[in-house]
Amino acid sequence: MTGKATGKIRSWASTPAVRRSMQGNRSRDTSPELAVRRLVHAAGLRYRVDVRPVAALRRRADLVFTRAKVAVFVDGCFWHGCEDHYTEPATNRPYWARKIQANRARDADTTERLREEGWAVVRVWEHEAPDTAAARVVAAVRTDGKTLNKGVSA
Repeated sequence: MTGKATGKIRSWASTPAVRRSMQGNRSRDTSPELAVRRLVHAAGLRYRVDVRPVAALRRRADLVFTRAKVAVFVDGCFWHGCEDHYTEPATNRPYWARKIQANRARDADTTERLREEGWAVVRVWEHEAPDTAAARVVAAVRTDGKTLNKGVSA
């Protein structure tokens, strides 16, 4: 989006360097996601990547197992406010506090709405060991998510 008078790009980023840095952040195919995907694929499971589990819900899961109705989200510690590893940025604190809080609220809403639609939701933190995370995903898919929807949190 450009400003009318100047023709310059308007952005919330505080400097051009911050803008470039933020543009480098990927929404899919991150290292933790790829590690989990490799192991799940090696276990013989096939999945869809970066798609909406429910068409009417404007949320995309990292891995989707449509037949088993299992949606997997690989959450980054910074972007999703990991209790163990989130560190507050030194600059623009009010912005980041609102941003991370909104992300966490959206994550909870997404999980709730998918479960209401009969989906099992597996949330994996980026700091989690890929083999442990992949084992949880494989278990959820092989049981068609039944254990996850009975109160056992993933």
